[in-house]
Amino acid sequence: MTDLKRCTRCLLPETADTIVFDEQGVCSVCRNHDVKIQLDWDAKKAQLDELIETYRGKGSYDCVIPFSGGKDSAFTLWYLVTHYKIKPLVISWDHGFYRPGVLRNRERIQQKLGVDFLSFTPNKQVVKKLMAEALRRKGDFCWHCHTGIFAFPMQMAVRFGVGLVFWGEPNAEYQSFYSYDDIEEVDERRFNRYVNLGITAEDMAGFIDGVDERDLEPYVYPKLKDLMRLNYRSVCLGSYIPWDVKRQVEIIETELGWERDLVEGVPPEYGYEKIECAVQGVRDYLKYIKRGMGRTNHLVNIDIRNGRLTREQGEAIQAQYDGKRPASLDEFLGYVKMDEEEFLDVAMQHQVTPWEFDPTKVEKGEKLPDQDSWNLNPFEEEA
Repeated sequence: MTDLKRCTRCLLPETADTIVFDEQGVCSVCRNHDVKIQLDWDAKKAQLDELIETYRGKGSYDCVIPFSGGKDSAFTLWYLVTHYKIKPLVISWDHGFYRPGVLRNRERIQQKLGVDFLSFTPNKQVVKKLMAEALRRKGDFCWHCHTGIFAFPMQMAVRFGVGLVFWGEPNAEYQSFYSYDDIEEVDERRFNRYVNLGITAEDMAGFIDGVDERDLEPYVYPKLKDLMRLNYRSVCLGSYIPWDVKRQVEIIETELGWERDLVEGVPPEYGYEKIECAVQGVRDYLKYIKRGMGRTNHLVNIDIRNGRLTREQGEAIQAQYDGKRPASLDEFLGYVKMDEEEFLDVAMQHQVTPWEFDPTKVEKGEKLPDQDSWNLNPFEEEA
């Protein structure tokens, strides 16, 4: 496996999306962090106060909050309801792979905070086709999830006449599509810039036999004219308050009874990260095949930037956990009707130079305790 140039401060490799190194060899995400710690967060908080009051009481709901039940959406919901006493419409895009633990978290949070909650599950037969198509075209099977997560809540904002939408962490926290210097609106430009992988719902309808544009309506971003009627703002809470995942997890554990879980390819001490999805381990393995970095790389980099780990400590943790073949891969392959040889062939077609993945050196990961309860193909035998 190829040695990669990495940030001299954290461990982000040259294959990371949007990465730029400066003359000191420091990556653009670390430089974003430098900007973050110098911001006037009191002024940002005052902007948040004003924004909320602008939309408060204008309709049945003060805002829309997209919600999975993971750490970021749980904190966002808790913070806004607790600190601002707002009335949100909470929107969940059920991608079809929620794990039992996060479903318990979601129910617990709804009970504790007392909010109106709307969950939508897209057509599972269409989802299977979208996952396989996106995997082959982009080396990323999550098009249906990310596109739906960002498009559907905006559709509901239009339908319910709610002009304010709150998301969680800003992209500047972990990538360089945006800087903390930017005003990071979660709008159609952002949606097309990186969320939908450069593939629209109309494109997908043309790619897949037996799927038409009506089937893909949940994945379509609303028309700008409809949003403008609401004088809409779609923003990240993390653009107004400093985002600190570990501190926020402690808060939601204490205040909401939120519970951690084990995740494939992730050290147990990071059991707050991406606990929602049964196929998260497969997605992170794909990223490793393509870019030579996994979920643990992302996590230790955050801790290095925040002074919680040394670079050497992060390197040792990354080496122990990243790049293992997830036990859930077999179940995933059955879901998308693909064998492992084809999966690897497709993934390796999307490798980012100079990374070269060697499948002969991959170790097998351990099965998660709840994997047998996932049952991604419950009606396969009947079909």
